[in-house]
Amino acid sequence: MFGMKRFVSRGDIVAIKPNIGWDRMPIHAANTNPLVVAELVKLCFEAGAHRVVVTDASCNEANRSFQRSGIWRAAHAVDATVILPAAHRFREMRLQGEVLDRWPIYTPLIEADKVINVPVAKHHNLARYTGAMKNWYGVLGGRRNRLHQNINVSIADLATFMRPTLTVLDATRVLMRNGPQGGNVDDARDVHQVIATIDQVAADAYGCTLIGETPERIDYLSLGQQRSLGQIDWRSLRHAEV
Repeated sequence: MFGMKRFVSRGDIVAIKPNIGWDRMPIHAANTNPLVVAELVKLCFEAGAHRVVVTDASCNEANRSFQRSGIWRAAHAVDATVILPAAHRFREMRLQGEVLDRWPIYTPLIEADKVINVPVAKHHNLARYTGAMKNWYGVLGGRRNRLHQNINVSIADLATFMRPTLTVLDATRVLMRNGPQGGNVDDARDVHQVIATIDQVAADAYGCTLIGETPERIDYLSLGQQRSLGQIDWRSLRHAEV
């Protein structure tokens, strides 16, 4: 069995979690590219999914972020169910992390049969780089900016709690500096890559190199490997270019 049918079964409810954090257009590369999101929705339906949900808990005002990112229109056009975050969709849960113990969690992303993490690779002014593991901040409600005081451990806690069925890293256009929000077109460049993997640590270990970083400088990657979430040495894993 090949393709998306390896991950999605007939009748599944699939949640796709892009980065829709920011009131930015695709050219700014602050959010996941809408074309990548739409293609994943189509692949899930072709694999037999009953329902595909596309959602995120945005940092900027959600309606503007969903619209300006282009993700609302692109996902809706391929019959996805697009859900805006709202207070009633969060439930306090026990994460049992070092930093994250009890916290409001965005239920559409944990109630699905399968979850596909679809981050965008980009610079982050605190964590140096943000991609797959950091994208899980979008499952949190509450005052998540408080977690920036211990950002690397909180990222590792979230990645320990959220185990995606598949990670698809969007590197079609990459924000090279002034992330995570960006806003200057000159800060981004076209890379024309999409990376699909079941290893979220490896995804980020490779993704950070696209902005000139090394995995050894991204502290949460070492924590992720220590917790057996994945492999920093992505070259040691079987991989293919298509």
